[in-house]
Amino acid sequence: MRLAHWAVNAPLRPLLLAVFTASFVLPAQAADLITITRDALDNNAALASARSEYLGVEAGRDVARGGLLPQINASGTVAHNEQYESQSSSRAGTGSGTGNVSAGDDRYNTVALTLEATQALYDEVTRRQVTQAERQIDQQVYLLAATEQQLLIDVASAYFDILRAYEVLEARFAQERAIGRQLEQAGEQFEVGLIAITEVEEARATFDQSRADRIAAESNLQVAFEALEQLTGQRYASIEALGDSMPIALPEPSSRDYWVEQALELNPQVLAQQAGIEVSRSGVEIARAGRLPTLQAFGNYQYGDSDIDNTTGNDSSSQVGIRANLPVYTGGSTSASIRQGTYQLESSQYDFESQRRSSIQQVRSLYTQVSNDVETVEAREQAIVSNRSALEATRAGYEVGTRNIVDVLNAEQNLYNAIANYAEARYDYVVNLLSLRQQAGRLDVDAIEEVNAWLTGDEVNFTLPESGGNDRYEPALNIGAPPQPGM
Repeated sequence: MRLAHWAVNAPLRPLLLAVFTASFVLPAQAADLITITRDALDNNAALASARSEYLGVEAGRDVARGGLLPQINASGTVAHNEQYESQSSSRAGTGSGTGNVSAGDDRYNTVALTLEATQALYDEVTRRQVTQAERQIDQQVYLLAATEQQLLIDVASAYFDILRAYEVLEARFAQERAIGRQLEQAGEQFEVGLIAITEVEEARATFDQSRADRIAAESNLQVAFEALEQLTGQRYASIEALGDSMPIALPEPSSRDYWVEQALELNPQVLAQQAGIEVSRSGVEIARAGRLPTLQAFGNYQYGDSDIDNTTGNDSSSQVGIRANLPVYTGGSTSASIRQGTYQLESSQYDFESQRRSSIQQVRSLYTQVSNDVETVEAREQAIVSNRSALEATRAGYEVGTRNIVDVLNAEQNLYNAIANYAEARYDYVVNLLSLRQQAGRLDVDAIEEVNAWLTGDEVNFTLPESGGNDRYEPALNIGAPPQPGM
């Protein structure tokens, strides 16, 4: 039997649908979980950013690899030159004075061109930078997978939070109407003198509390809806409901150790941290390679031309050879780089261990929660039956005078709280089961499709009106203020 059949009488359902569809018109077809998941995979900004980051890291490998490939550089200059010269001389002689010689300037133009090609023969720093770039790609693959899995669980959680909030709101609406009718009856009984005003005020206080609960449930529904829109970038008029035939069973295989092993082998966060160790280890290797020599082959051609002194012709030369470089002393920067890389490697190893422990703890906790959810759902369902029977017995006792109105109101509240708790338990089971799959690294679109098969195709409309109040239940009461003491 569906929750709505417990929570809402048939005449109330059109009221709920009218409340939820009053603000604007959107496509009528209800969206299911797999459709919304695909929308999120196509439109989610965080996932798009992660994909771009992966492509950027992948391009970094080509950047590093370029240092091992041939390099060709060309340079040239065209210049106008002005040369200034000044000379002076003096000679001492009989009856003679001094003599000065000063000269002017020379102006000429020059053209120079250099073309050089190099090829690295031995460059251990660059080679290890390529290796580090490849390991960074491996790490980014796992980080991208983790982002995708996080999006899948976020979408599923937001989807079922909407259904959870909707069913809780159905229960709160039904509770408000039931207690409102009880308030009406109390008012009528007070007017004919069958009960005291205190019982009416008790009923009024309980009704006000039920109204506050309903308003809070409406707010929760709207917040849940906005969360889903933020993930997909789209707005949905309605979504499909979760069926009562959904299997409530322990995860398969029903072994906590199995799920822990899966997490250590498949969890992308664990694998990303493990790949990060290799990235840091490559950093140490790069720093150590800074002490090694480099060797490259080169060939160049140089061309020069000048019109000084009205000369004609040009000068040109070429070279082919091997160039070697050995860093003898770098001011201690190489040793410091090695120490820095070693500490970063040590840090990444601790990060991996922390992530490994965290994943183990989360898998164990989620497995326990799912196991408890199986029993909780069954207990919550039985609690509805028990509270319904208790309410009927309390009402019968009230009619014969053995129970008062407070007992009836409490029984009413207990029933609808049980209905809301049952809805909470069902959706906790689904979300915790998917979270367990995520922590074990086994959450993908196929897993979402399995859950999607549990949907019924019934539409749940959840759009709230911008201004409420017109369709809210108001008990018809005409009760004056309670009499004051001494009157």
